[in-house]
Amino acid sequence: MSTAVRASAFTEPERPKNLQIRFVTIGGSFVDVIGRGEHFKNRWKCHGCKAASQFPEEEDYLFSIREKANSHAAACRAIPLT
Repeated sequence: MSTAVRASAFTEPERPKNLQIRFVTIGGSFVDVIGRGEHFKNRWKCHGCKAASQFPEEEDYLFSIREKANSHAAACRAIPLT
């Protein structure tokens, strides 16, 4: 029997303004990349474990923050609590 959580078992949270990318974690939660695009300040936040970008005040290019958010989503097992 599989113990994997299906993403469809949870309701997708409301999409925030300036949402660039949304990843589904292996726990069934979501990681949002929010910002203004390629060359502006971008950050990520996990809806499951509440982890977020370490230095959101610094400029982070989309290609860089995408990798960090995707890596987090690939490892996070937290499930949405709301």
